[in-house]
Amino acid sequence: MAGYWIVRSSAIENQAAFDEYAGRWAPIAEKYGARFIAGREGAHETREGEEYARVLLVEFPSYEQARAAYDDPEYQAALPYARDAYARRDLIIVESG
Repeated sequence: MAGYWIVRSSAIENQAAFDEYAGRWAPIAEKYGARFIAGREGAHETREGEEYARVLLVEFPSYEQARAAYDDPEYQAALPYARDAYARRDLIIVESG
């Protein structure tokens, strides 16, 4: 079954940190077969819960690959840049059902 990252964040506050994160993310996404399926530029509407400026849905071939991508040492090295890019950021890993 496919795996997904649901990423919710505030607006980008540090463009340089975001650019560094994005550059590091690209080879990791390729390595694990990740692809953006929603939210890069599309509209979203929060009906319940806290509002976030950005919401992304990233698909992986499997739940295990979604978890492995997050745990990959290269992703862990990129993660501080993501944290510096946003004031708030959540990442949730889910399996398709």
